[in-house]
Amino acid sequence: MNRTIKEATVKRFHYDDHAQLKKHLADFIDAYNFGRRLKTLKGLTPYEFICKQWTLEPDRFIIDPIHQMPGLNT
Repeated sequence: MNRTIKEATVKRFHYDDHAQLKKHLADFIDAYNFGRRLKTLKGLTPYEFICKQWTLEPDRFIIDPIHQMPGLNT
C-alpha cells in the first residue's frame, strides 16, 4: 500500500507546499478506497455492494445510493 501511494502521488507530481500534498493524498486515498474490491464483500467495491443491497432491499434505505456517488456528477 505504501508503495502504491508513493508511486501515485509523491513520485509522479511536484508539490509547492505541504498542504497541496495533503489534499492530493486525501483525494487519492478516498478514490483508492472507493474503488477497491474487497474479499469480504465477495469481490465487490463498497459502492457496488451498497447498490446491490439497495436493489435487493430498497426499503432499508432513505435515499437512492446511486445519487451519493463521490466526485463530479456529469
